[in-house]
Amino acid sequence: MIKMTKRLLLAAAAVLCAVTAATAQKQQVILDKIVAVVGSSSILESDVREYADILVAQQRAQHYTSDRDPKSEALEKLMTQKLLYNQAQIDSVEINSVEIMSRVEEYVQDMVNEEGSIAALEAKHHMAIFNLREMLRQRLSEQSYAAAMQNEIVGKVTVIPGEVEHYYNSLDRDSLPPVAEQYVYAQITKFPETMEEAKRRTRERLLSMRERVVTGQSRFEVLARMYSEDYASSVQGGEMESPLAGLVHPFAEALEDLKPGRVSEVVETKFGFHIIELIERKGTNYRFRHILLRPTYSMQELSKPARFLDSIADLIRKDSITFEKAALEYSDDPYSKMNGGIVSNQDMLEYHDAYDVKLTDTRFFRESFGDNRADYNALRQLKVGEISNSFQTEDLRGNKLCKIVKLVEIIPAHRASLEEDYLEIERMALNDKQERIFRKWLDKKIDGMYVYIAPEYRDAEFENKSWLK
Repeated sequence: MIKMTKRLLLAAAAVLCAVTAATAQKQQVILDKIVAVVGSSSILESDVREYADILVAQQRAQHYTSDRDPKSEALEKLMTQKLLYNQAQIDSVEINSVEIMSRVEEYVQDMVNEEGSIAALEAKHHMAIFNLREMLRQRLSEQSYAAAMQNEIVGKVTVIPGEVEHYYNSLDRDSLPPVAEQYVYAQITKFPETMEEAKRRTRERLLSMRERVVTGQSRFEVLARMYSEDYASSVQGGEMESPLAGLVHPFAEALEDLKPGRVSEVVETKFGFHIIELIERKGTNYRFRHILLRPTYSMQELSKPARFLDSIADLIRKDSITFEKAALEYSDDPYSKMNGGIVSNQDMLEYHDAYDVKLTDTRFFRESFGDNRADYNALRQLKVGEISNSFQTEDLRGNKLCKIVKLVEIIPAHRASLEEDYLEIERMALNDKQERIFRKWLDKKIDGMYVYIAPEYRDAEFENKSWLK
C-alpha cells in the first residue's frame, strides 16, 4: 500500500519526472528495458532505479532506514500504483484534471525559476518544455487515479472504540510509537475594526472586474491570472472542474444558477469573495472559472488591534483580569473564547467540513501549526504561564488578524498510551484496518489481472508474495 503524504507524493512525482528528463540523453547509450507489466501498464528499469533513489532520499529525510532492497521496494510500489491505475480505468474513477494541470504548471514554474529561463530548462533536459509538461501530466494523472482508486477501497472504513482498544491491547508496549513534544495554548484574537469597510472595498474591486468582463474590456481568465488569490487555479486562468457537492454552499448555489458564458454577482464564502464564470456543465460536473479576493488592510488598520491586544496582555500580567475572562469578553475567535481561550483544532475541522467532535484536540505538535508558523514562533519564546506580545498572522482562510497567546502546558515526548493519546492510537488502528482491507483487495486483484515480472526481479523482496504468482 502506498503511504505517502500528499506533499511527498507530488514532490516525488516532480522529482521522478525531472530525473527521467535529465537522464534522457543517457538512455541513448544505456539500453532501457521493461522489467514488469501490470495490466496494460509497463515499468522500465530506469523507472525502478529512479524511484529507488527517491525512496532512499525520503527515508533519509525522515531519519528512517528500510531493511528492504530499495529497488525491490520501488518495484513493488510502482506495480501497486499501476494496478490501482488500471483498476481506476476499469471502474471509471474520476479525477480533477484541471487541478492536475495546475500542479503541473506549478512544478514547471519552479523548474524554470531554478534554471533561470525556459531555454535553460529545455537545454538542461534536452527536450521542449511542452514535453516536460506532458511527462509531468502523465505521471501526476496516474498517481491521482491510483490515489482515487485506493480511496474508493478504504476511504469509508471506520473503527469503533472497541476496535481501537483491541488494537492497542494487541501491541507490544515497547513497540508503541514515540509521541513528540506537544503544546497546549490559549489565544485572544482580534480582527481589524475596519473589516466591514475592507469587505466593501473587496466587493467593489470584484464588481469592477465583473463589469470589465461583461462589457468585453477584459477576459475573465486574464484577470484571474493577474488578481485571483486562489493560486492553485489562477495559473489556469481561474479554471476548475468539480461537482456541486465538492463546493461550499454559497459558491455551489451561485454556480448552479449560471448559464454557460455568464458571470455571477459577487459571492461571499468562508474563503473570501468570488466572481464565477460557468464554462460548461458535463453531467454532474461543472467546469468554471473564478476569481478569489480577500479583504486587505493598511498598516494603520492592522496596528490598532495590535495595540489593543498589547494593552489587554499588560492587564493580564498585572492580574487586573484573567486570560479566561479577557478571552470571553474580547476575543473574536468563536471556538476558543468559550473555552477560556484554549485553542483546539476545531477551526481546522470546520475548514475541512469535518464536524465529528471526537476528532477535536487541544494538543499541537510543532508540525501541526502548518505553513503559518506565527503561533509556534511566539510560543517557543514563552515559558509555561507566560503571555506573548501581539503579533499579526492569518487564519486558515487567509484573513488578516492579530492575536496574543498564552503557553498553558508543554507535554513532553513520551510513548503513546490509550489514555493520553487516544486520537493517535485511533489513527493507527484505522490505518491497520485499512491496510488489512486493502491487502485483501490487492490479493484478489493481482489474481485477476495480468502481471509479468522479469526473471532478474523474481527474487526481489516483495511484501506481498501474490505478485510472484
